[in-house]
Amino acid sequence: MCFLYRTHILTSNRESGFGRYDVCIEPLDKSRDGIIIEFKVFESKKEEKLEDTVKRALAQIENMNYEADLKARGVSKIRKYGFAFRGKEVLIGGD
Repeated sequence: MCFLYRTHILTSNRESGFGRYDVCIEPLDKSRDGIIIEFKVFESKKEEKLEDTVKRALAQIENMNYEADLKARGVSKIRKYGFAFRGKEVLIGGD
């Protein structure tokens, strides 16, 4: 059983920065890490491997400034994760 609701606020597809993130996990205790997650499906015409898809997801988080709302609410430590999917294969990367 997950008790995330006791310590964090979970939102999805909300505007932040210059676009809409996929998932944001905001800590109620602002000294804890916030998390932004972006999901991407592998595009064989653009990418050679899943690592490229993860890089694209992480670049989108940065380029669209998805961390803006978390920062505005006082969260200083923000983790960013890109999830890449190719069928049932998944790769997760972060910075």
